[in-house]
Amino acid sequence: MRIRATKRGLPLTELGLGVAQFGNLYRETTDADSTAAVDTAWESGIRYFDTAPHYGLGLSERRLGAALASRPRDEFVVSSKVGRVLEPSPETAHLTDGEGFVVPASLKRVWDFSRDGILRSVEATLKRTGLDRIDVLYLHDPDDHWAEASTTGIGALIELREQGLVRAVGAGMNQSAALAELIRVADIDLVMVAGRFTLLEQGALDDLLPIASERGVGVVVAGVYNSGLLSRDRPASDAKYNYEQAPAEVIARATRIAEICESHGVTLPAAALAYPLLHPAVVSVVVGARDPRQVAGSVERYLTPIPEELWSDLRSAGLLPTSFLTGRHR
Repeated sequence: MRIRATKRGLPLTELGLGVAQFGNLYRETTDADSTAAVDTAWESGIRYFDTAPHYGLGLSERRLGAALASRPRDEFVVSSKVGRVLEPSPETAHLTDGEGFVVPASLKRVWDFSRDGILRSVEATLKRTGLDRIDVLYLHDPDDHWAEASTTGIGALIELREQGLVRAVGAGMNQSAALAELIRVADIDLVMVAGRFTLLEQGALDDLLPIASERGVGVVVAGVYNSGLLSRDRPASDAKYNYEQAPAEVIARATRIAEICESHGVTLPAAALAYPLLHPAVVSVVVGARDPRQVAGSVERYLTPIPEELWSDLRSAGLLPTSFLTGRHR
C-alpha cells in the first residue's frame, strides 16, 4: 500500500477506508462486521480511516475507535469532522433517525461552526472513539453555513493544529468551488471532495485541483463511484447518480467508459478507483465499506494494474479531459 504525504508530513495510504456504513447507513451493520472490516483493511495495509459524528449519530465513531483500540496509535491516521454537534433528544428517542441511518433518534444534529461548537464536537469525538487524538479534522458540509465556517470555524481548527492537538485541517464537501475558495483564504492542509473528480465527472479540474496544486494542499477524493453508478462492471439501468436516478445519457456515457475498460481487461470499478490517483494533488482515495468482503474488493481493485493505453483511449474517445497528463499510474 503506497503512501502519500501532506505538506506538513502527515502520511496517508493511497487507499483509505470510509466508515459511514459503520453507522448503519441505510441498513444495520453488526459490531462483528465493522471490526472485521477494519481487521481486513489493516491486514491489507490500509492505515487511513475516515469517520464523522453525523454517521449514525456517533455510532460510526464508536465502532471505529473500538476496532482500532488494540492497534499501535502512531501507525494509523483517523479523520473526523466538525459542524454537526450531537445533542440529546429524548423526545425523539422512540423514532429512527431521519437522515438515512438505522439508529434511534435519541440524539439530534445541531449545525454549529462556532469555536465553542467545534471544541465541544472534538471533545465528544475523542470520547466516542476512545482515541487520544484525531489526526485530521474537516469542516463537514459547510455549504449553508459558509460565512461562519470559512472564518470562525476554520480558525478554530487551525488553532487546534497550532496547539499540536490535530495534525491536519480542512473541509469535506460534495462540491469543489467552495473548497477551492477555502484554500484561497485559509492555511489548510487537506480537503475531501466527494463525487467531483471521478472517472465520470471531472469538475474539480476547473477550480479545486489547480489551486490545491499551487498551494500544496492535499486532496482526498471520496465518492469515486458516483453513488454506485461506477461500482459495477456495467452500469445498471436503475443506477443512482448523485443519490438520484441516473439520467439515460449519464448511464450511456458510463457504459461507453465500461466498454473501453473491458477492451483493456480492466473493470469499470477498478478504473474508477485508480483514476483520481493519477493527479499529483490527490493524496488518497477513500472508499466506504460495511464488511470485510467489501474491503477486500476495494483492495483488489486498488491493486489492479491499469495500462496507460486505457487512459489514452478514454481521452481519444472524448470521455476524459486532456487537461492534465501525468505518468503517475499503475
